[in-house]
Amino acid sequence: MSPLYARHKRTTLAIATAVAAGALLTTGLTSNASAAAKQPLTAAPAALSNSAHIALIHQAQADVAETAQQIGLGAKEKLIVKDVVKDVDGTVHTRYERTYAGLPVLGGDIVVHTSKAGKTEGITKATKATIKVASLKPQVTTAKAEKTALTAARTLGSTKSAADGARKVIWAGSGTPVLAYETVVGGFQDDGTPNKLHVITDAATGKKLFEYQGIENATGTGKTLYSGTVSLTTSLSGSTYSLTDASRGGHKTYNLKHGTSSGTGTLFTNTTNTWGTGAASSSSTDVTAAADAAYGAQETWDFYKSTFGRSGIKNDGVGAYSRVHYGSSYVNAFWDDDCFCMTYGDGASNTHPLTSLDVAGHEMSHGVTANTAGLDYSGESGGLNEATSDIFGTGVEFYANNSSDPGDYLIGEKLNINGDGTPLRYMDQPSKDGGSADYWSSSVGNLDVHYSSGVANHFFYLLSEGSGSKTINGVSYNSPTKNSSTITGIGRDKALQIWYKALTEYFTSSTNYSGARAGTLSAAAALYGSSSTEYSTVKAAWTAVNVTS
Repeated sequence: MSPLYARHKRTTLAIATAVAAGALLTTGLTSNASAAAKQPLTAAPAALSNSAHIALIHQAQADVAETAQQIGLGAKEKLIVKDVVKDVDGTVHTRYERTYAGLPVLGGDIVVHTSKAGKTEGITKATKATIKVASLKPQVTTAKAEKTALTAARTLGSTKSAADGARKVIWAGSGTPVLAYETVVGGFQDDGTPNKLHVITDAATGKKLFEYQGIENATGTGKTLYSGTVSLTTSLSGSTYSLTDASRGGHKTYNLKHGTSSGTGTLFTNTTNTWGTGAASSSSTDVTAAADAAYGAQETWDFYKSTFGRSGIKNDGVGAYSRVHYGSSYVNAFWDDDCFCMTYGDGASNTHPLTSLDVAGHEMSHGVTANTAGLDYSGESGGLNEATSDIFGTGVEFYANNSSDPGDYLIGEKLNINGDGTPLRYMDQPSKDGGSADYWSSSVGNLDVHYSSGVANHFFYLLSEGSGSKTINGVSYNSPTKNSSTITGIGRDKALQIWYKALTEYFTSSTNYSGARAGTLSAAAALYGSSSTEYSTVKAAWTAVNVTS
């Protein structure tokens, strides 16, 4: 579960008993600095048609046995293709999940980097460990594993009385790989957010090894609450319009009418092509929140397509769907990868829906992360997961260029959840929210992921805009550095390209802050050259937030 923010929690939380250390191992990667300087985006992802993308995946899947042999996997290991990214220069980055003796290997994901000529140039692994276990026979029962998972879920407020099942896996997220159970517990968390807690239990001892949440936070005329009057792409059937966007993968906006159903709810329809009034209403049939949600989905789709050539959250041309009016006075929003849907609560008194533009971009970006690096939602990888959504949510807001909600480096500034006009998070100096970390320390992984994300948010701001005082779109910023250095930013556009390339090609499920530094440096080298200003600024910005080699 990744809601937009952690409610009523400003203290350090130790969510998981074990945090994946996350080793980013990249070998054999090279860059041509002079060529990159002349053609700085030759290593950017190529714009592929859906059929071309699918063909690359099918070809990679057909070659998995040969690939596994080439990269030295054991006889019991097999590869499953998750995604393929092809760069403009012909380099191909193939992301694989792994099985061992037929069991999924959690934390065993691999990215293989191949030149245009078909030569393997490097491998990025989630773990350095050899995948091998002494026995595939568990010493504890599934019932015991489920009991452990239920206990973990109840500490987070779940009232679920039964787990949704346990399956055997190989856990390679930290330390020596072991036979384990993965158990999923549903129900709801203490704030009403749906619960989908994944608990990893040692199959030999019954000890809990890891846990993470699977729910991730957070042309008609739309008269929205937050973004003013906007254009919306809709559909007409007979004399009835619906909030269905056929031009963006068939995205639909549904009404849950203050329910908490796991279903879609009711599709918004209208006899005219005007949606909302521009004002909030506590009514379960209010259309204004739907107009904001549809606009947010539209801008998020266009941002990813225009900025990275990505066609939808899964890069398959298929749209997600959005649900508004979730629960009663539910003060949060969340993305759920299982339903492939975005859900918004209506906030206090059901009159403050969490449907602002940066929230839409933030939450749907959790879906992009889930379908690329799959960053585990706990510890440092969880902080990077949250930061990725803040970074791309900010990108969406700037991309939309909406005069009613200008781009800024504040998160949730339109929502006024704190009741005093302050945003949820600040990227230039994250600690201003009272809980987030400005700089890395050995204990940062123990923070709630919404607060450990501060380190990466601060890095991204420094990389984009630099240190010191600055005013952007009427908002004043003053970003410090740990080492008192002065950083000159490379601009948000380049910073976004670097972060996206690192996420989709170099980060793995267990990447930590050290791994993020390595991954973004690899991305910067590939895009701009290892002797470039962009590369040196990435290095300097990480050092400025205390993430060193």
